[in-house]
Amino acid sequence: MKVENAVRPSDEQLKSFFADAGTDRDGPVVMVNLLKFRERAVYPDGSDAHLSGFEAYIRYGKEVSKILAKIGGRMVYNGLVDGLMLGECEELWDQVALVEYPSRAVFLEMVVSPEYRAIEVHREAGLAGQLNIGTRSPG
Repeated sequence: MKVENAVRPSDEQLKSFFADAGTDRDGPVVMVNLLKFRERAVYPDGSDAHLSGFEAYIRYGKEVSKILAKIGGRMVYNGLVDGLMLGECEELWDQVALVEYPSRAVFLEMVVSPEYRAIEVHREAGLAGQLNIGTRSPG
């Protein structure tokens, strides 16, 4: 199994992930976020270099929580990774977050909104990479 962290999805990944957005097959989605932080935050303008990647991501988290409340989403779980019990990988992620959205269409509306775009700089400054896994109820 190949595992590759990234900060931004490719165009193909976006197209595939949001293919059902706004259709009758669209419904609640829980995103599993496996997060890997930079040692130091990297902002495009060079500011706040004293912050850790985790601290920069906390800035993003506080603001995205406000947006989630407005769109009917919610943080289901957020926790620090403290060990691997089963399986094997070269490097563990630092944090896991489960975030529920009413639908992929709502999720897409959020990530292209000016409000979200304004805070995304903190996410990118803090993350070395991540995996985003979309899930839905089997029933």
